[in-house]
Amino acid sequence: MPILLPEDFEYKLPKMHKVRQEVPSARLEDVAGAIRAEMAKDEILAKIKPGAKVAVGVGSRGLRNLSLIVKTVVDCIAEAGGKPFILSAMGSHGGGNEAGQRTVLSDYGVTEEAMGVPVVTKIDVDLIGKTKTRGVDVWFDKIALECDLIVPINRIKLHTHFTADIQSGLYKMLTIGFGNHVGCTAYHASDFTYFGTTIVEAADIIMQKANVGFGVAVVENAYDETYLIEAVTSEKMLEREKALLKIANENYPRIMVEDIDILMVKEIGKNISGTGMDPHVVGKSFNIDVFPLPVPNIDQMILLGATEKTHGNLFGVGNFTVITRNVFEQMNYEATYANCIAAKSFADAKIPVIAADEEEALRITVKALKSGADRDQLKIVKIKNTLELDEIEVSDALLPYVKAHPKLTLV
Repeated sequence: MPILLPEDFEYKLPKMHKVRQEVPSARLEDVAGAIRAEMAKDEILAKIKPGAKVAVGVGSRGLRNLSLIVKTVVDCIAEAGGKPFILSAMGSHGGGNEAGQRTVLSDYGVTEEAMGVPVVTKIDVDLIGKTKTRGVDVWFDKIALECDLIVPINRIKLHTHFTADIQSGLYKMLTIGFGNHVGCTAYHASDFTYFGTTIVEAADIIMQKANVGFGVAVVENAYDETYLIEAVTSEKMLEREKALLKIANENYPRIMVEDIDILMVKEIGKNISGTGMDPHVVGKSFNIDVFPLPVPNIDQMILLGATEKTHGNLFGVGNFTVITRNVFEQMNYEATYANCIAAKSFADAKIPVIAADEEEALRITVKALKSGADRDQLKIVKIKNTLELDEIEVSDALLPYVKAHPKLTLV
């Protein structure tokens, strides 16, 4: 039985044209040198006692230069007299299990051979308290609790599920990351409307019960390159993270086309964003109603693939109108469901309409457009993913817009 009618194939699909976007590009040229300068600060060195057992928390986010950053931090701790090891701190990612989380770290080059220290991915946790406002259980990694010093490493940026003056960063890693699958599930059972408060209150308890010494905060530019690295003591972590989030927002990637009929996305993945694609780029989310940054007005979306590093976890696939069969065949249901259930984001796991290929996906999606859309002047934008936005593709109908825009250049 045919999916489309004969007339759905009668019109000619528009040509696509490559366009370069001018996005913030300042970056650190010497990442290792910047880390060493931060780690040499007196207030940081004072935290590292000779012979101290130091857990360096590493998560599942696809930071540029992650292996270099982790290796340099570990080396600096060892040189200061500490005994560091790497501890996975990624909540329910990697399927929420030991083997899966080790695979995630390995894919980023964070292995025992490369780092020169043990890599531990145990997921046992202890209950250490409850948040004040909502009574949410605070779970924390059992191994980390036994350490003399805990050092989280994480990127500071907007979160995909909630808005607050702190979002994805060191505090979130301390709570959800070090909470492993059990803790992640407990936090996400709470309402996202007060998630920021929950994270802060939980982190306060963790600061009291665990030996959190300092964190290494990373800010990236719109090209997903390292822009800034800062070592922050636990005493200053909250206020400094708020300030760093503002800096991260100034360097955030975005699609500069304001009105789009159809957005085609070549790939999603957990190494791209916690929700596969960044909602603050596309303006689509099951959890966020108001976006803090400008987002385009997009009618419908098509998904064409997934990254290898997401290991079949297609969190966010439910946001799309149509996917190709290639996407459907890449999906690992266990990994996707474990993450979506833990995050209480069931809609993100829903399967959209499945098309045979890209052309069929596009023709099907045209039928889903709002009434009044001109299929002879379709405003289509195609991106690789929501991180790599320096070059996009646009349809014929958008060429006048591109020529008039000061930050868009036809390639």
